[in-house]
Amino acid sequence: MSTGPNTFGSFFRIVSFGESHGHSVGVVLDGVRPGLPLDKKVIQKELDRRKPGQSKYTSPRKEPDRVEILSGVFHGLTTGAPICLLVKNTDADPKAYEKTKDIFRPGHADYTFLKKYGIRDWRGGGRASGRETIGRVAAGAVAKQILENRNVTVMGFTKRIGPIEMSSASIARLEKLFNRGDFEGAADLIESSPVRCPDPEASKKMEALISETRTAGDSVGGVVEVRAFGTEAGWGDPVFWKLDAELAAGALSIGGVKGVEFGDGFSVSRKKGSETNDPFLCGEPTTNRAGGVLGGISNGAPIIMRLAVKPTPSIRIPQKTCDIQGKPRVIETKGRHDPCLAPRVTPVAEAMMSLCLAEAALRQDAVSNKKLDPHSARLAFLRGWEDLFSAWKKICCIEKEEMPPTVFSETELKSLAKEHSITADDVKSLQTFLGTFLPSK
Repeated sequence: MSTGPNTFGSFFRIVSFGESHGHSVGVVLDGVRPGLPLDKKVIQKELDRRKPGQSKYTSPRKEPDRVEILSGVFHGLTTGAPICLLVKNTDADPKAYEKTKDIFRPGHADYTFLKKYGIRDWRGGGRASGRETIGRVAAGAVAKQILENRNVTVMGFTKRIGPIEMSSASIARLEKLFNRGDFEGAADLIESSPVRCPDPEASKKMEALISETRTAGDSVGGVVEVRAFGTEAGWGDPVFWKLDAELAAGALSIGGVKGVEFGDGFSVSRKKGSETNDPFLCGEPTTNRAGGVLGGISNGAPIIMRLAVKPTPSIRIPQKTCDIQGKPRVIETKGRHDPCLAPRVTPVAEAMMSLCLAEAALRQDAVSNKKLDPHSARLAFLRGWEDLFSAWKKICCIEKEEMPPTVFSETELKSLAKEHSITADDVKSLQTFLGTFLPSK
């Protein structure tokens, strides 16, 4: 749910700002709970995956994309105040667009923006530029850290570019890593490819296709797949807040994304019900044709989403168009553009899925009977020892007059942590901290 065209989310809200060739781009996050450890390096790592100039297969624009945290974080912990993340544009070149500022570029939003607002920023597309996604990726990195506390991992890769697709054998190898929980190994495999395709043979063919297409002055599209592992059953809501609908809205808000599917996706239109239903065993689905969502609510299986990414509309091949006076023109789009958007859309798609899932998780917390969420223990440290003792009583289920035990066994720690959706380290920290205030028995 959004409250404005530049706002996404309600429980976990972000507001994106900035233009491609303006001073800066960024995002303001509101609704991030206090006490969350926020690692700037994690945010920077995600931005580095998105930034231009990574290889010869991306835009040659050279931007360091260094993130600045302007507010909402103190000594590495979120304060509960809005978090402003800023990235300055250091390699902007608006002069490259002056000659075509009155011409509508085919495939771009020049015409529609002018019709809607009566004015448009012609410097590289302004808000319609792919550079707007910096704010999404920065915010998504924060959402990823929130999800990690819930043992949720989001990971994407390029599945197809043009007609070249990953082999079924490569997909099976990747899924083995996923099934083992070896997400680091999966990430290394994906990031080892300059086009983020975890199939070495297909990756080389994709690279060759992109190079040939760019040399010809053209561009090529692709398919990006994003998966989420560790989501609880019950996230999402029926009817208008369906989880897959929210995920689709987030994905389709990314510039260049023209289609979204989950699980078996559009192929179900050619199948029978017996070929598409997921049987259940002991309360869990034994297959995942639905892509992790049933009735708009997560079923506990990995969420699988694919995005159809169109070819970059900025190409050097002459195209017919018109100018703002309606006169016929021919345009050759020049500048620094990606010959294929899919490799750089991957981290953006991960970010949007992470934002949607963080929103769904917080919304579920609001309607569930959980007394403690993954941040409760950390939050308690900021509130004084009275609240600490109250939180401790909830964890230990002890009577008013009793003191907590001096030492828990490892089994007891794991049991308490699992029961209250916090970490064993949080239980230890509470115990140690309270020991400085409370007398032992």
